[in-house]
Amino acid sequence: MERLSYLFIFFILLFSCEKGTGEFVFKGTVLDATFNQGLQNATLSLYKVPIGTSDELLVESVTLPANGTYEFKVPREKMERYILRVNKALYFPIEKEVYYSELSIKNPNEVNLSTKAMSWAKIHFKNNNPSAIDHFRYIKQEGLTACLSCCPSTAQDFYGALDTTFYCLNNGNTNYSLFYWELNTPNNGLKTTYTTAFDTSLIEVICRSAATLLGNLNFLTSIVKIIL
Repeated sequence: MERLSYLFIFFILLFSCEKGTGEFVFKGTVLDATFNQGLQNATLSLYKVPIGTSDELLVESVTLPANGTYEFKVPREKMERYILRVNKALYFPIEKEVYYSELSIKNPNEVNLSTKAMSWAKIHFKNNNPSAIDHFRYIKQEGLTACLSCCPSTAQDFYGALDTTFYCLNNGNTNYSLFYWELNTPNNGLKTTYTTAFDTSLIEVICRSAATLLGNLNFLTSIVKIIL
């Protein structure tokens, strides 16, 4: 009977130890989607967040090789979640959360990530002969949306004197375009530029004021009347 008791205690201790052992393996590829290759020399960091806290504890950080592959092996711990973060100059940062309940201890946890290179559209609007009645409007047609540094996708209006320059963030090697109107004039059109990765490309609209056009129209009307 005593021997059975010892065996029972032994098996309890054995399974108790095994329950907490093992490790989680995170692996995958980080893709440079602009050039369709691995995101070489980017920094990939793995953080863990303990249950009931917002603390982000650094587990490990690596520099990605040419093919963009990575692998992390971490001791099995009861965490709320893990966070993978990727950063590289002139690329959009990436963040991916992986919750503890999603993790497998039997198989590698594959997490593939992708990002794009940055580029910028330099927008310049100018009215050479401004008047108080001038009204200029534009709406973005193509370009990056839904980011903190993105230019708005809704109609933007300017009145009177106009000479402004601003920069709009975009995905590298893609188009950026806008449609503009000089209200109360026949002038309108589409302006497009190809924003090369890591570079800035120009879109420029030089306006003629409504007052100037109206004056020209009145002058031409007067000439016609004289001729007739």
